[in-house]
Amino acid sequence: MIIRTRAYPRAALIGNPSDGYFGKTIAFTFSNFHAEATLFESPELVIEPSVRDGSTFTDIAGLAEDVRHFGYYGGIRLIKAAIKCFNDYVVENGIRLPAKNFTIRYSSDIPNLVGLAGSSAIITASMRAIMSFYGVDIPLPRLANLVRAVENKELGIAAGLQDRVAQAYQGLVYMDFAKDLLDKQGYGNYVPMHKEDMPPLYLAYRTDLSEGSEVFHNNIRDRFNAGEKEVVDAMRFFGDLTDKARVAIEAHDWDALSALMDANFDKRASLYRLSEGNLRMVRTARECGASAKFSGSGGAIVGVCKDDATFDRLSERLGAGGVKVIRPALV
Repeated sequence: MIIRTRAYPRAALIGNPSDGYFGKTIAFTFSNFHAEATLFESPELVIEPSVRDGSTFTDIAGLAEDVRHFGYYGGIRLIKAAIKCFNDYVVENGIRLPAKNFTIRYSSDIPNLVGLAGSSAIITASMRAIMSFYGVDIPLPRLANLVRAVENKELGIAAGLQDRVAQAYQGLVYMDFAKDLLDKQGYGNYVPMHKEDMPPLYLAYRTDLSEGSEVFHNNIRDRFNAGEKEVVDAMRFFGDLTDKARVAIEAHDWDALSALMDANFDKRASLYRLSEGNLRMVRTARECGASAKFSGSGGAIVGVCKDDATFDRLSERLGAGGVKVIRPALV
């Protein structure tokens, strides 16, 4: 039996980056791209390499370009860490696994380095395949925690819960990461929203990778932990925007949602020093008549785009600057 599972990229609609600071967000997954894991039984446990794990290159420039896209370690470390964390979970929960092994391989066409949660999609797809193979059911909030642990604890990658929650639940999801909830139950309050309430959106992402996503000259984490009023108030502001956006989405008030998304980005820009390429994307999108904010940490933007004429302007103007524009299809 061959098991194939998928996970999808995530775009933060509102509230980010407060998810890492006990705030609130709304995010969605979309099916224009995906990560896929393929798994089948085998005598030994085998992780097969993918394109990003290759060690043969056309020339020295090809090696440099590969490292620029995929780093030095590729995706096998993601799979290996996912399997290890899955084993930790079943041991901690007293789950006895059948005595059988598997071969697993992965693939992904999610754009890299543009803040669409491509790495966690690979982990989530792999975790689903392993769960299916061994017949282990992990509740969705715990699955999100487990995927985060793969990156945080095993690989030392800074990662919040938002991406993993959105990819575990799929669709359009409201998330409240209040500290008392996290302390009490180990996860926040996650509410799937109706697919009929999905706003008319565009998503645009850089294709040239010429600039990093954000330049963190301001140490936001340390400033938040120190109780600096500007940062603490900003995270509360993002959470308040999320609650207002939830009301606007349920009422299909896209003008109100547009204003809230713009406010989200403007507040973020007042805290972080952002790269010129990212700022230019936002400015251009707004000049075309759409709202615009980061869909993650930078490299991609999302906003309300109510008609085809606006979408065509976005495609033309942003495309001239090496930016791809799509209509995200809700999973």
